[in-house]
Amino acid sequence: MISESRQPRPFRIVLRWQLIATAVLALLASIPWGTDGAISAALGGGVNVIAGWAYAWRVSAKAARTAGDTLVILFTAWAWKLAVIVVLMGMVLTQYRAIVHAAFFLAFAITVGVFSAAIAVSDTDKTTS
Repeated sequence: MISESRQPRPFRIVLRWQLIATAVLALLASIPWGTDGAISAALGGGVNVIAGWAYAWRVSAKAARTAGDTLVILFTAWAWKLAVIVVLMGMVLTQYRAIVHAAFFLAFAITVGVFSAAIAVSDTDKTTS
């Protein structure tokens, strides 16, 4: 298992953002839909958090030596992420009978957007002294 400290900084930050967004969405979903809405939103966001972690794990697991290596690593990571999403969504949708679909899919969609923000995060820590 790769520790969080070995993952590139943009992934650590974006995964943290996804966790925060998931928590906020679960809280908001509890207002109209109660506990089932909160759990559904948490599961929707959680699917993306776990899939994002799997992507970051695959990208940071091996150093690329050529442009071709980079593409292979990126496509492999996307395949892992997609597989995790499909498996977890299937599990949630078949096992959690009281799911609130609107909360689940809204949280999922929002956390997808949050993950795409990784491109805007700098890879270096630019703290000023």
